[in-house]
Amino acid sequence: MNHWPLIGVAVVVLGFVLRLNPVLVVVTAGLSSGIAAGKSLADLLALLGTAFISNRGLFLFVLTLPVIGLLERYGLREQARRWIERIRGLSLGLLLISYLAIRQILSMLGLLHVAGHAQTVRPLVAPMSEAAAAKMRDQELSEPERHQVRAMAAATDNVGLFFGEDVFIAFGAVLIIHGFFREHGIELSTIAIALWALPTAILAFIIHAVRILRLQARLKAAVRKSDAAT
Repeated sequence: MNHWPLIGVAVVVLGFVLRLNPVLVVVTAGLSSGIAAGKSLADLLALLGTAFISNRGLFLFVLTLPVIGLLERYGLREQARRWIERIRGLSLGLLLISYLAIRQILSMLGLLHVAGHAQTVRPLVAPMSEAAAAKMRDQELSEPERHQVRAMAAATDNVGLFFGEDVFIAFGAVLIIHGFFREHGIELSTIAIALWALPTAILAFIIHAVRILRLQARLKAAVRKSDAAT
């Protein structure tokens, strides 16, 4: 057995220890393992091209990360906070419940990657939620409260995606269920399966909306308690 192709593992470990560029490390590791396995450079480039075509959605997602990082570096999060501070009557609950509804509806339509933690939660929804919470009670958030708001923003994206995508008829889980029933002689359309997921999606929306409102109430209560103590 030829163990030389495992050299790629050592390249990955060394690259991450030295904190080198992850993309450069992974590509170098792949080329090292391929060359050690006896493949030509042309074959390796062909494999990379095939992988790009087969997983172009993943590659596009990876390419968005540097763009988001560049926007954050030039003040995207700060601008999002200032924008929220100028909107009157916008509370934390209204902001996150609106985002939950949009995220869930888009997921039901199959637009799963329009939003997400990297694209929207970290650069936009989280700082906007912090600003809305601070403006709602006329007091800056403490560090634990800030983390609670950020966690709720991330959870809102998760709930909207997870319970919305099950209603999309071409979602992988729906197709697996359809195939399972068909193998056992039960004819059930993908539309019927998706419709059965709709009540769960509605309940998930209601339950998480209540959780958001409870967090908002706790943040307001913390201010009243602080004022009473002083």
